[in-house]
Amino acid sequence: MPLQTPQNPTEWAAYYRLRYEVLRQPWQQPEGSERVPEDGLPTTVHALALDDSGHATGVAMLQAAGPGTGQVRFMAVVPAWQGRGVGRQLLGHLEAAARQRGYGRLVLHAREAAVPFYIRLGYTVQAPSHTLFDTVAHFLMHKELAAPTR
Repeated sequence: MPLQTPQNPTEWAAYYRLRYEVLRQPWQQPEGSERVPEDGLPTTVHALALDDSGHATGVAMLQAAGPGTGQVRFMAVVPAWQGRGVGRQLLGHLEAAARQRGYGRLVLHAREAAVPFYIRLGYTVQAPSHTLFDTVAHFLMHKELAAPTR
């Protein structure tokens, strides 16, 4: 499954549409709430997974979160594609990008339903985090990254 940074207006539209449809629309949030100022920073990494016909199946982003630390945000996989390796591929891509940027640690705020997924991939729950939209409990998680192999 191809994985890339969105490159053109069509890919960016698909990227943000998927973020909205999976992470905001189910809780009646307004369009545009899937975007944040960090999206445009030159240090932010965006990942877009596409199926063989070019349809978006998953998205995620990595941003700087302090010295030596990156933060995974907006991880979303189309429900029909969940459990098929898309999330693992996206997270692996962001972890590799984090290592290339010298991050030794990644943090994220996982929705309660996603905590087991992140645990399987080596993340540890640090503490309960915030509750989004008054209903979606999140947990602060982290993972120490090994140095890149050369």
